[in-house]
Amino acid sequence: MAFSAKTPRTLINPALRNPLRTKIRNPKSLYFSKNRKPHKISSTQPRQQLSFPDTNSLHSNNPNSHVHLLCINGKLQEALKYLDSMQELQIPLDEDAAIAMVRLCEWKRAFDEGSKVYLFISNSSNSLSLRLGNALLSMFVRFGKPGDAWYVFGKMLERDVFSWNVLISGYAKKGFFDEALSLYHRMLWVGFKPDVYTFPCVLRTCGAVPNLERGKEVHVHVIRFGFEADVDVVNALITMYVKCGDLPRARLLFDKMSRRDRISWNAIISGYFENEECLEGIMLFFKMREHWFDPDLMTMTSVISACESLGDERLGREIHGYVVVTGMSADVSVCNSLIQMYSSFGCWETAEKVFDRMEWRDVVSWTAMISGYENNELPDKAVDTYRMMEEQGFMPDEVTLASVLSACACLGKLDMGIKLHELAKKTGLISYIIVANALIDMYSKCKCIDKALEVFHNIPDKDVISWTAIILGLRLNNRCFEALIFFRQMKVSLKPNSVTLVSILSACARIGGLMCGKEIHAYALRTGMALDGFLRNAILDMYVRCGRMGPAWNQFNLQKKDVSAWNILLTGYAQRGQGKLAVEFFNRMIKSNVSPDEITFIPLLCACSKSEMVTEGLKYFNSMELKYGVTPNLKHYACVVDLLGRAGQLEEAYEFIQEMPIKPDLAIWGALLNACRIHRHVELGEFAAQRIFESDTRSVGYYVLLCNLYANSGKWDEVAKVRKMMKDNGLIIDPGCSWVEVKGKIHAFLSGDDFHPQINEINALLEGIYEKMRVAGLDGPKCDSMDEVEISKAEIFCGHSERLAVAFGLINTVPGTPIWVTKNLYMCQRCHSTIKFISKIVRREISVRDTEEFHHFKDGICSCGDMEILGKA
Repeated sequence: MAFSAKTPRTLINPALRNPLRTKIRNPKSLYFSKNRKPHKISSTQPRQQLSFPDTNSLHSNNPNSHVHLLCINGKLQEALKYLDSMQELQIPLDEDAAIAMVRLCEWKRAFDEGSKVYLFISNSSNSLSLRLGNALLSMFVRFGKPGDAWYVFGKMLERDVFSWNVLISGYAKKGFFDEALSLYHRMLWVGFKPDVYTFPCVLRTCGAVPNLERGKEVHVHVIRFGFEADVDVVNALITMYVKCGDLPRARLLFDKMSRRDRISWNAIISGYFENEECLEGIMLFFKMREHWFDPDLMTMTSVISACESLGDERLGREIHGYVVVTGMSADVSVCNSLIQMYSSFGCWETAEKVFDRMEWRDVVSWTAMISGYENNELPDKAVDTYRMMEEQGFMPDEVTLASVLSACACLGKLDMGIKLHELAKKTGLISYIIVANALIDMYSKCKCIDKALEVFHNIPDKDVISWTAIILGLRLNNRCFEALIFFRQMKVSLKPNSVTLVSILSACARIGGLMCGKEIHAYALRTGMALDGFLRNAILDMYVRCGRMGPAWNQFNLQKKDVSAWNILLTGYAQRGQGKLAVEFFNRMIKSNVSPDEITFIPLLCACSKSEMVTEGLKYFNSMELKYGVTPNLKHYACVVDLLGRAGQLEEAYEFIQEMPIKPDLAIWGALLNACRIHRHVELGEFAAQRIFESDTRSVGYYVLLCNLYANSGKWDEVAKVRKMMKDNGLIIDPGCSWVEVKGKIHAFLSGDDFHPQINEINALLEGIYEKMRVAGLDGPKCDSMDEVEISKAEIFCGHSERLAVAFGLINTVPGTPIWVTKNLYMCQRCHSTIKFISKIVRREISVRDTEEFHHFKDGICSCGDMEILGKA
């Protein structure tokens, strides 16, 4: 058979290091002739006989034999030097010597040397014999150069099945599956009959695409050419059907096999595992043992991974025992699979034992252990293991870096995260999207959102995880407005998943974006994601945090009522200080046979605290472990301190702290400090603040509480001292920001915002309200020089942004429409008084959610009873 495409008579500049054409040619564009007869090159042509000077190193009788001998002895460089001398003397290289050199280059993976030999051969002849052409084909395929192999193929005047097989496999191995299949069909067209080596390669290609129809077509060819009984070919058929997802046909072929080998069993067993039918795969594994076939390492790693997928720890331990008995426990890949399996079961101690007993480890071993710790919420151990890995000279791969970065995010280890970022850039691992996504998550959780944005913008092909990570990062860093913008940009090119929707719903809840939340709820319903586990509760949480208990109840009644759903509604009642409703709801939860967890008691105790239901709160706290089997933790103890403190029982709250079985944390002392602020108990408040600042001088919230304690008690000098302390520590309070949603659009107002398009109308409306307050005998909110406490307390810790948001809502909504505002800081006393007055004179319901709770204003009365703002004398 002959090749009719024209080939160049000369190669590119021979001075170049790689003289070959590297552009891959499309085999579909070539023309094959059935009628052209091959032209054979005579191997018996007379050779030039030369005499050499004594100083020449060439063998005087037969230089080609000498080259052949050097190649047999593996002396490639010497053979090349000898070839250079032959080239200078214009001595042709015969076929046997050329084949020997080509095969040696292939064996040594010496691409540059192989290219040099091919250049010499091409300069000697414009066509290639069958043997030499096949040798060159095999070499270039081994080098992963299908384009160069195609060029050689074009110069061959004669080809056999081996030639076609090698070329087809070369294209398939490099991922050019369509070209490989096209070559197979052209091979048939020019009259070559496939052999036992052709079909496995072609079938693997069909499975890799995957292309079931082409695979079935090749199956027909297998039967037509009589290879349906060949074990290797049937094994390839089974693998093809498995890869294409046609398990029934694969199993039918397997069951009909009269003779099977270990590969047959591995193919069908791994096929079931790959198609997530692990139980059937495990049953086949046991049947394999019944037929006296010993599994190999590939079988065992697949079976161990299947145990992991099934979550069957008992079976996994039995397989581990079998691995030990059969002596396969020394293999690294088996041990790596065992580490991953035990880590997924939460048995990290057993995974540690497997890891420690390994005689030698590879990077996968270290990565499996690091990710195992990280997945089992042991980030400290993950970081320590990575440091050990570095000390032992192992270079991390992309999965290692992603796992360690995730651990750094949990621990807030920004410095280490930055070093890992530098390592990723240095090694090129930053190009892996899994690493870039982990960096976004790490920087976001370490409060370096600008660095996270930088990494995000440098990702060329962002996936859903990239967008979700940055949206969640913006939410965590209180940049919810930007999160909404990014979400809208994402939807242009990618479909969000349920995790993305959970993240953006949290952002909507944070800024009170009810209409945006409703849009996402509708999108979830349209796409069928509304029934996904976490998403249902995220929707419920959005309605609760936006203050819409009616829609929240509707969502609650429509969805599966797990303990998380009950907890979310309980939190809603707690935020509103509706203790009696919270208790009724808790009792209903118990009657519904839903067992409370440790989270349940936090909103329940908070609700009792804000409603001063001390007796009920203590009853539930004392019954936690005895009646419900929930051991109280530090959060529950903090709730009890708050419960007693808000009710004015400060001494009892302090005694409760003293008698705690565990060491009190900052939150417990913070609860006591807040109670002292409410009841203006300076001495005990100072004691609580002292305990806090002994271990934490960076949390702004505790300084705010202490400042407000002094301010409420008229201690201006102490207020000044606290503010100076904050300045010395470099603490900056977030500027006051409030959000209000009008006609489906969210509007943000910063403290001192003079750039809003309607700022003149807003200020005019507020001035009118202030004048009415003065006429009514109320102090207007205007600050003067003598009101030092308001400057420290309100302007620094409040910012009055909620006044702007309320005024904007009044201007842009029809009379009677409720106004809902969300704020990022505490509400000050003057803003509280102002909005109370507004709700009375305009006869509107106004809700303001600050960092502490919901303030629902109606007819000049606030739902908090003014206790949170004014405190108790």
